[in-house]
Amino acid sequence: MSHPFNASSICPGPGSRRGFMKMGLAGFASLSLPGMLRLRAASPVKSNDEKTAVIMVWKPGGCSHIDTYDPKPNAGTEYRGPFDIIPTKVPGLDFTELLPLQAKIADKFTVLRSMRQTAGGHPAGSMQMLSGDSDTRDKPKPRLPDWMSVTNYLRSQEGQRSNPLPLYVGVSPPTSYAGPAYLGDAYSPFSVTGDPNSPKFVVPNIGLSDANEVRHLSRRSSLRQNLDTLERAFDQAGELQALDEFETQAMTLLTNPKTKEAFDLTKEDDATRDRYGRNSWGQQLLLARRLVEAGVEVLTSSLRGPLCGRVNNWDDHAVNHHVFDALRFRAAAYDQAVSALIEDIYDRGLDKRVLVVVTGEFGRTPKISHQPSTGAGNASAPAGTRQPGRDHWPRAFSNIWAGGGIETGRFIGATDKRGEDSIERICSAGDFLATIYHHLGIDSSNVFIKDFNGRPTRIVEHGKPIPELMG
Repeated sequence: MSHPFNASSICPGPGSRRGFMKMGLAGFASLSLPGMLRLRAASPVKSNDEKTAVIMVWKPGGCSHIDTYDPKPNAGTEYRGPFDIIPTKVPGLDFTELLPLQAKIADKFTVLRSMRQTAGGHPAGSMQMLSGDSDTRDKPKPRLPDWMSVTNYLRSQEGQRSNPLPLYVGVSPPTSYAGPAYLGDAYSPFSVTGDPNSPKFVVPNIGLSDANEVRHLSRRSSLRQNLDTLERAFDQAGELQALDEFETQAMTLLTNPKTKEAFDLTKEDDATRDRYGRNSWGQQLLLARRLVEAGVEVLTSSLRGPLCGRVNNWDDHAVNHHVFDALRFRAAAYDQAVSALIEDIYDRGLDKRVLVVVTGEFGRTPKISHQPSTGAGNASAPAGTRQPGRDHWPRAFSNIWAGGGIETGRFIGATDKRGEDSIERICSAGDFLATIYHHLGIDSSNVFIKDFNGRPTRIVEHGKPIPELMG
């Protein structure tokens, strides 16, 4: 598992999957927006406070547990890493020096130190964590739908949704090795790409105010309805049905001022934006909070790109990064953004309704490896320079949980003295998923969805909600 991985193998940008920003007026006039809204119509909402929500912060490539949430200061030098250990606000819970802000608010979240899954590759590991696929073989695309798409699908079966915002939004979503599989693309996220910290950042075609554009859009919508009869004959997925009320919903999304305001970070004061960090990660997570507060129910955000280092992800093999330089390079932005999100959830009274989960697909090898770098860049020495790294490690890793009405200020489980194996309160990918579903009011042990072959398939095959993380 110590082979190099190209940045694009972990963190490619969203593809052609009807991304939110790629839905221009022409996209509206074809299928995308109204077709999605037809299938995404969710349950009646008496108030936003009554619908639970999840924000998942994804670290693609896998974060070293030993260098962050599960330090091993008494292990040998070939294991423990160079970072000092600092106490947190929770007695008995120590982090490394890379996470001082999270250490100060550790009473507001719970650390799960005993995660384990069985796949050593990025595709299979991600699919285990996001969809529960137990197959350890790497596949180019998921066989099972991820929990985000499943939630979108299940909640969309409950009736008409009054909120004009999408139910499921990805702000730089974890598109690699995730997806709706047999549910169909209609249950993919509305994807917001680009850097929210950029002064030029916009989400196009939301909250249109120009009367001429609105009239033009209405004409395109009418044309689309006229063409629908012809296109329906070629609709193998059943995505084209009566679009009357869904065309109306699409128009609402594009013209309702609430939608534009929800995505507008300039509505936040400077102090709040500074608190999250004036960088892409900080503003991604601020936008995530803003959207769930406005009524989005599933929100994912992937921390990738230049803030990670040379290969744009957390895949800290020695051939990719000097692992310790890479962790230092990204630590400040990561620590600030995550701690600000967690504090904000509590400060704004969202902590019962909104669950925040921060994880990746696995940890990194406790034993440090050394290999020649394959290229110079941020957190990587010139090509040929021997540098330290950590490789893939699914047998033990950590994630953190906040909000969701859970009891916080504690840590669950333990790994052995070197951090090689989870040995206490071992939790699987299925347990991880069942816990998220529990917060969303979904009994994963009793919910089945028909697959491509019409077979009822359980949304979590093996796994139960983690009792300590049940609000």
